[in-house]
Amino acid sequence: MKVSEWKEMIAQAKLWAIEAGKEQLKRMDQPMDISSKTSDIDFVTEVDIWTENFLKERILDRYPDHALLTEESGVHSGKADYEWVIDPIDGTVNYARGLPAFCISIGIRYKGETVAGLIHAPKLGETYETIKGEGAWCNNEPIQVSTVYTLSKAVLGTGFPYDKATDSDNNVEHFSTMITQIGGIRRIGAAALDLAMVASGKLDGYWELKLKEWDVEAGILLVAEAGGQAEVFPEPKGLSVRAGNKEIFNILKDQIKR
Repeated sequence: MKVSEWKEMIAQAKLWAIEAGKEQLKRMDQPMDISSKTSDIDFVTEVDIWTENFLKERILDRYPDHALLTEESGVHSGKADYEWVIDPIDGTVNYARGLPAFCISIGIRYKGETVAGLIHAPKLGETYETIKGEGAWCNNEPIQVSTVYTLSKAVLGTGFPYDKATDSDNNVEHFSTMITQIGGIRRIGAAALDLAMVASGKLDGYWELKLKEWDVEAGILLVAEAGGQAEVFPEPKGLSVRAGNKEIFNILKDQIKR
């Protein structure tokens, strides 16, 4: 294991994410260029692009042989065994609308395995970090998944894909199945934050369809290191995700059939 290397990299990622987050907050209430990608509500802003470029420059300056997988520019190949998986703003719609639920998500892979992750939510003032085998933290305090094991008392998170109006595989059926059985449901609008909130016990479980690697890379490890369980599996239009404390996860696995 190369835990000392992973710790050094996540410490650097934290510094860079906090610096980028300050710039995001500075620009948040200013006029910005916003364009659509796959649908009218699949936004990208000039701040997404700025943040991604900022992080890429910092990473490649310090680790020039490392590979990158980023939301806006895709793959940057590298010779080393490390790959950084970056979502510069998860929750861009929230960010563009002035809502506080957005974050920077950075996952680090070593030989294809996720070994470290960071989720920084500047408006919420929360920074989540994790290293494989070393636990999970928020703002330097250890975190654990919840101990709510009864579905009728559980608060779950979910989301809906951008093509929900044109594809019947849009989570509506799953939502209808779950909503009458649970204590409450939350639609945060940022998958990385959903997973961070499962890891910290704010949510008891979470599921979503048609996500991308950069949405979940850091959060999946965060949940596992906080004592929970998470599952990601590829489907034709993206990744499906289930996560929670182990009891709620098993219920979701039984209820959310894929």
